[in-house]
Amino acid sequence: MNTRQLLSADAKLGEGVLWDTARQIVWFVDIKRHRLWHYDPATGSNAYSEAPEQIGWAIPAENDSLLCGLRDGLYAFEPETGVFEKITAIPGEPDRNRLNDACTDPWGRVWFGSMDDSEAEATGRFYVYDRGEITPAGPSGITITNGPAVNEQGDRIYFTDTGAQQIMVADLSPGGVGEPRLFADTGALFPDAYPDGPVVDAQGHVWTGLYLGSKVARFAPDGALDQTIEMPARDITKMAFGGADLTTAFVTSATKNMEPADMQRYPQAGSLFAFDAPVAGFAQARAKL
Repeated sequence: MNTRQLLSADAKLGEGVLWDTARQIVWFVDIKRHRLWHYDPATGSNAYSEAPEQIGWAIPAENDSLLCGLRDGLYAFEPETGVFEKITAIPGEPDRNRLNDACTDPWGRVWFGSMDDSEAEATGRFYVYDRGEITPAGPSGITITNGPAVNEQGDRIYFTDTGAQQIMVADLSPGGVGEPRLFADTGALFPDAYPDGPVVDAQGHVWTGLYLGSKVARFAPDGALDQTIEMPARDITKMAFGGADLTTAFVTSATKNMEPADMQRYPQAGSLFAFDAPVAGFAQARAKL
């Protein structure tokens, strides 16, 4: 693959990459530096806004704002003004937890996960935000949650337990989510790497970043490993499909666990990357508020 560096973001924990179909730009976050980035692939222009707390994700909403998951709850972000406004805390979340990753389903519901900020305690779980109501939904008792990711038809949702090196899948419908079951044991395939943010393509295959793995991996709908893409950074976090035809893969990376020797080996770590994907993704629904 023709992998290329788009932006040297110096991200400590680049995450949450997402294509904004309406604006034709990429959004991504640097969780530890409290930054919400945007990047325009047509011009190369880019900038970041300072979030008031650690920010795990930002999703375009139906009113042209962005719905964001910060350490202490959900916020609305206005791109025109750069202002973050808190909407709600997450009921029952421990103070030591933060929000980490998210997606929408075809009905505009937002699925997201929480996790222990120190990555030590199994206090993380998944939620769904549906027009102002937050409900626990999906696995719980997880140290590092990633995803969820929903397929184009909206009948499958994928949850990642990063520490356990497992991706789970559950049936999904407008009425709710089914019991999660094992989809892929990535530890058996990549014993020294950890599955990070997942995304689903238009063929129903699941892509995941591999933290400590220098790769993006693609899994078939039955959970079999289909393909791996080598990346010029060690800690690969998340991928999103974008561009005019949704065949450009945008990829975030991290540096927070890297030593100087690691940075010498991977000098582009912390960047936003891209490659031309062999398949297309699909447009993500806007969050319904």
